[in-house]
Amino acid sequence: MSERLPSSANPFSAATVGVLIGVGVLAFLAVFALIGWSPDLVSKDRAGQHPYSSSALGYAGLVKLLEADGTEVTVSRLASTLNYSDGLLIITIPPYGFNRASEFDRSDLSQPALYVLPKWSGMRDRAKPEWQKDTDLLRRESVSSLLSDFDEDAKIWRLRNPGKMLTPFGPHTPDFEHKMQVIESNSLEPVISVPGGALVSRLPGAEIYILADPDVLNTFGLARRENARLALGLIEWLEEYDGAPVTLDATLHGFERSESLLKAIFDIPFLGATLLALATALMIGWSAFIRFGPPERETRTIAFGKKALAESSAGLVSMARREGQMSPGYLTMTRRAITRALGLPPKLSPEELTQTLDSIAKQKDIETSWSSKTNSMSVPASGREDLRDKARALWRWRKEMTDGH
Repeated sequence: MSERLPSSANPFSAATVGVLIGVGVLAFLAVFALIGWSPDLVSKDRAGQHPYSSSALGYAGLVKLLEADGTEVTVSRLASTLNYSDGLLIITIPPYGFNRASEFDRSDLSQPALYVLPKWSGMRDRAKPEWQKDTDLLRRESVSSLLSDFDEDAKIWRLRNPGKMLTPFGPHTPDFEHKMQVIESNSLEPVISVPGGALVSRLPGAEIYILADPDVLNTFGLARRENARLALGLIEWLEEYDGAPVTLDATLHGFERSESLLKAIFDIPFLGATLLALATALMIGWSAFIRFGPPERETRTIAFGKKALAESSAGLVSMARREGQMSPGYLTMTRRAITRALGLPPKLSPEELTQTLDSIAKQKDIETSWSSKTNSMSVPASGREDLRDKARALWRWRKEMTDGH
């Protein structure tokens, strides 16, 4: 014996189903949001020589200084920034150089650009990753090797503080920790120089500048007022026009990220198509949801009873398109039913039955006679609708003749 579902309604209420669907949709959207935006949500303030670091060797202080001065500042995590940026590009070179720049070619570098050489090495504090635990000077030879991408013969020297120095944007008196780091080169053009080397050099034929000592721009150096004045003056002098934006590259320090397709579909020009797709998905989901109802009870493949037999027979006749041929048969069935209902002898001939029924109809003041009904039903009907109309009229006539029985 087959199992059957209970006759009760749906065991889940509409509110319960709505809550389950809502939680599922929110969880689904949350997963996609984390996939697209999780790199931007992770804290990047860890010690190092990069624009996100607020440690002594970091450049987060420079970002705040420029923003306080009214300059639009952007920290870029796209590798394409090395080839194109809007305004001045500042690249702080880490101690390991351009190892994380897959295809570094100085001929394709964005201009104007300021490259800042490293001077210090440090260890991150494990207890507080945003702090620098210890710092030490890099070897001059290590820093000199980083200049090979600009000048293979350039060398790095460290000199004592020069005191007041002349710059293209006025005299300044910077204060460097330990010693001032300078560049000695026969091919690079000095921009800010002192006896023994250049603090800022320029690549010939390009708007590419190299800052030898990072203490002009890093957080440790900006703590000294004269260094901050020199930093603002240098950046303002390097800008192509007043109010030009400044971009600091973070890709060389391991913060590079690729373009996210998930974020792109929520940005112009794909935002319109995305909203249409979401609206279509919601409409399809709602259409599917409202069509659902209580589960249907399991039934037999072949049902029992007269009703099932009649429905099956009617289905076969309909499939064969033989409805019109049923008219004479329905007339014969009605003749037997009315004979039995009126108590007439069953052995009456058709002519005698017709005369008897016509007489009874006349006595009951029924307008139509059995003869007229017999003439219309004795031949096949022209179609399904014609049969329905004739059968309905004959059924009403029979009810009138038998007083509703």
